[in-house]
Amino acid sequence: MNRRDALTTVALAGAAMAAASGSAKADAPTSTLDRIKKNGVLRVAVIVGQEPYFHKDLATNEWSGACIDMAKDIAGKLGAKLETLESTWGNQILDLQADKVDLAFAVNPTPERALVIDFSTPILVHSFTVITKKGFAKPQIWADLNKPEVKIAVDIGSTHETIARRYCPKANILGFKNRDEAILAVATGRADCNVSLAVLSVSTLKKNPNLGDLAIPRPLLTLPTNMGIRAESDRRYKDFLSAWADYNRSMGQTREWMLKGFEAVGLTADDLPPEVQF
Repeated sequence: MNRRDALTTVALAGAAMAAASGSAKADAPTSTLDRIKKNGVLRVAVIVGQEPYFHKDLATNEWSGACIDMAKDIAGKLGAKLETLESTWGNQILDLQADKVDLAFAVNPTPERALVIDFSTPILVHSFTVITKKGFAKPQIWADLNKPEVKIAVDIGSTHETIARRYCPKANILGFKNRDEAILAVATGRADCNVSLAVLSVSTLKKNPNLGDLAIPRPLLTLPTNMGIRAESDRRYKDFLSAWADYNRSMGQTREWMLKGFEAVGLTADDLPPEVQF
């Protein structure tokens, strides 16, 4: 083979490789939405013991709850089946970033999180509450907890921790891996109280009525609850989820899913404080 033929062969080989590479890129999903449609799978983070959002039947390993019903509805709209990945409130953001899940429910859109993930419009808006141990004076205002002798249990990386540190910086804030451990600290007397969203607090006290009491300190603190997704330039997935959230909230469907989730712990609409809104 002379030099000219060799160069021609190299050029043809390069063109073939480029064409193959271009074809592979064309076949590969270019966004979360494309991949869900291509693979037919919607991967969602789920969290144990977080009724009404998530409930795991330990006998069957079946998942239920308001967010599971929401996820099934979203998957149905996308023509996909639902897959779950067990996570925690703190870790589901990391699971999104690591491409382990396509969707995280009940995510509060803090500025810090907005730097690393994206959000749909709100599913609903929640109030923050306090579960106090038996015998501990119920706080009327957040300043009642802002004392060095007060021990507040929170789950690390959650907005519960953010609120506690923002409004009770002088308190002794105890961080735990997940909310179950924080609640256990209150139950065993290692902590005086736990800061949680109202929707979680009322279900916790329904399951464990001897745990303590519910307090709603003033000022009333609220925060929207959204769906979290990976940040990407293609906005179709975000726009779809936002339209889905707005539509179901305005039609009252979100409230129905939440009330159904509360039924798992024996709560009805009449049991819920007025601060618990959907």
